[in-house]
Amino acid sequence: MSSTTIWHNPRCSKSRQTLQLIRERGIEPIVVEYLKTPPSEAELADALKALGFAPRDLMRTKEAPYRELALRDEGLSDAELLAAMAANPVLIERPVVLRGKHAVLGRPPENVIELFE
Repeated sequence: MSSTTIWHNPRCSKSRQTLQLIRERGIEPIVVEYLKTPPSEAELADALKALGFAPRDLMRTKEAPYRELALRDEGLSDAELLAAMAANPVLIERPVVLRGKHAVLGRPPENVIELFE
């Protein structure tokens, strides 16, 4: 069985709900408080591939660093966006749940159920 990891923010209700849904299935995931321990650019790239997302799909566009770093600029490369997310993890949408080569965004939390079917 593949291990399950959640990029978690305990202050976020959706993240807490997603973690609870995982635990209700008898699974104790690896909990990474990504604001304290941000994923590397490589980890972000792997997660994006598993999610089937482009970097912008995983960005919180209403956060101050998004505006301050002018990340809306369509001329920015994926590598530049990944670097910004790694340096400013508040930009990463949450929660991300990874299991093997698969991943889902826990918005809504019920999305996580597909990883365990």
